[in-house]
Amino acid sequence: MGVINSLIEHTGNITIFFLRTLLSFKKFPKIKHILKYMEDIGVNAAPLIVLTGFFTGGVLVVETYPTFHKFNAEFLMGALVSLSLARELSPVLVALLVTARSGSAIAANIGTMRITEQIDALEVMAVDPMRYLVAPRIITAILMVPFLTVLSYTSGVIGGYFTSVYVYGINEYMYWEKLKDFTELKDIMGGLYKSAVFGVILVTITAYFGYITKGGAEGVGRSTTTAVVVASVVILILDYFLTALIY
Repeated sequence: MGVINSLIEHTGNITIFFLRTLLSFKKFPKIKHILKYMEDIGVNAAPLIVLTGFFTGGVLVVETYPTFHKFNAEFLMGALVSLSLARELSPVLVALLVTARSGSAIAANIGTMRITEQIDALEVMAVDPMRYLVAPRIITAILMVPFLTVLSYTSGVIGGYFTSVYVYGINEYMYWEKLKDFTELKDIMGGLYKSAVFGVILVTITAYFGYITKGGAEGVGRSTTTAVVVASVVILILDYFLTALIY
């Protein structure tokens, strides 16, 4: 019962936390803060996303080629890579990587501000912590997580191409033609919608756990770990419902 009560309590508090953040948009966050977080969450993460995306596309081919080869369906490899990445793998992997990289930093940063009473100082100076700390990061996540998803998809398709053509000798014309034939705009847009939602979720949850930090330096570590785990689990659960809704 304790776990269930804690789950219900945190769910309600996170919802209230998110609504407070939405209310803070009455006064739009400063552009310089948004640009700063865009660099941190998006630009600095781009090499990591490209690398993981490339090898994700490659491993898709390595795992599925033997099965496709049994049915002489190797020419469909481009469609498989494209649809798998666009609909599922790129949005989820990017969200999990951003959660691990930037979400942990958000929780640690806000948690440190909480235990050093910097958030209390903001409130004393009549500065809304939601507008100052959370709102710019949510805007950034809505913009940059879909951007990183496109980057992951593109590098994944290229990784699948190199593995298909240069490792397994699949005809490169058929790879690109079947990719174009089977991939529709709704597949790409569905993945982008999911990634935008994941961005809002990961920022809200990690910021929330940072915001309620207590217990000194040890508390910051505990909040950071909890934030990353909870955000990752919620993203995976929400992915199921979003996929059922969109597709």
